[in-house]
Amino acid sequence: MNLTTNTILITGGAAGIGFALARQLCERGNRVIICGRSEEALLKAQAKVPALITRICNITDAASRQAMVDWLNTAYPDLNVMVNNAGVQYRRMFKEGGALEHLEQEVATNFTAPVQLIGALLPLLIRQPKAVIVNVSSGLAFAPMADIPVYCATKAAMHSFTLTLRHQLKATGVRVVEMAPPIVDTGLGGGDRSGGTTDQHMMTPEDFATQALAQLENDQDEVMVGLAAGARKMGEALFERMNGT
Repeated sequence: MNLTTNTILITGGAAGIGFALARQLCERGNRVIICGRSEEALLKAQAKVPALITRICNITDAASRQAMVDWLNTAYPDLNVMVNNAGVQYRRMFKEGGALEHLEQEVATNFTAPVQLIGALLPLLIRQPKAVIVNVSSGLAFAPMADIPVYCATKAAMHSFTLTLRHQLKATGVRVVEMAPPIVDTGLGGGDRSGGTTDQHMMTPEDFATQALAQLENDQDEVMVGLAAGARKMGEALFERMNGT
């Protein structure tokens, strides 16, 4: 994939992995649009990388999502790359209370909203000579952590969906890529991340972006970085080891 002179949308691009990807893609000479729910976070990101274009959008809200799609069709009709990066993570212990809190938000943010956004933007993408859809899943799609079961399940769903979408679009000019991070040191989980990450070496968002973009540039349909590659290979065989018992 040519990683210069593209017009790129990154959801959840104001922080963490999304921002690291946005910064490096800007540095490579791309026009990068980041969206998110927080105007404050978007402005902070833009202050660090003035070339970024920002858009307030809650991708789980149908009206907000459609407004961004309409805006992109009008203002950026050359959009040819979308990166579905926005995600949330909650610890859920079903033996305890509160296991279902924010359930709909987690499922929508991580899976159903990206699917709906792809459906809405596909007519624009398919008009381009070449286009790429990048779906950010996780190494936990293949080897889940037991205390974040819904997060892992949504990432497994994104992996499955990406496989089928790639098959459906193989006769078009739209490539479909899965990008699976390992454990990355971000604000995901709001400071209450899976207990399984405690003793793990976390990759920085910048190192992840560097390695992920190198693989993307080499036209890999599955961009598996760090421990995610091992999780993809071994899958559920890692489950007991990762979860202690």
